[in-house]
Amino acid sequence: MTLEKLKQALPELTDPKLLQAILDKGQVMHLPSGKTLMEPGQFIKAVPLVIDGSIKIMRMDEDGKELFLYYLEEGETCALSLTCCSAAKPSEIKAVVEEDVTIIFIPVQIHEQWVDEFKQWKDFVSSTYQQRFREMLIALDAVAFKRMDERLMRYIVTKMKQLKANELHTTHQEIANELGTSREVISRLLKQLEKKKWIELGRNVIYIRDDFEELISK
Repeated sequence: MTLEKLKQALPELTDPKLLQAILDKGQVMHLPSGKTLMEPGQFIKAVPLVIDGSIKIMRMDEDGKELFLYYLEEGETCALSLTCCSAAKPSEIKAVVEEDVTIIFIPVQIHEQWVDEFKQWKDFVSSTYQQRFREMLIALDAVAFKRMDERLMRYIVTKMKQLKANELHTTHQEIANELGTSREVISRLLKQLEKKKWIELGRNVIYIRDDFEELISK
């Protein structure tokens, strides 16, 4: 990991001492797509900083049913991980690598020292809490107030932006798992979108129109 790469991924961190401390104390890992990074019940011993790639964060119930919360992308960390680290409590989330990812892990003890030592790190942690809180409110609102077709369309938009692509290589079952519903419901709703010619369905792939976000906003 080079200093230039770190600056590029974390532009809000400009303190040279903090950047050097991240290089000196952090552990760099490269993980492939599909790798499970964290399971509920595990203790978090390090704070993850995403340098490139993306990680999907999900909540699971007692029956193993998953609910998508948000993505971690370049330059971001996980507020729920920070909370569990600070409270020395086991994880309540599942984290799975969405795209091949490079992560720097900061040991819990070092993270706690930096909160007192570096104002930029403290501000970075605080802004992470605020951003993730907003995203979880959006996820909660979607579950509580929105119809499943609206949730599905917003999910598609989110995936398009996250992947920067108009092709989603996924199965109906995987989408159903993330939205907390059945495969049959998702298949029916996707067929409705295909009839409108807003998407085209292939084998484990969804082709999406460039103006999809505009269409669903009308």
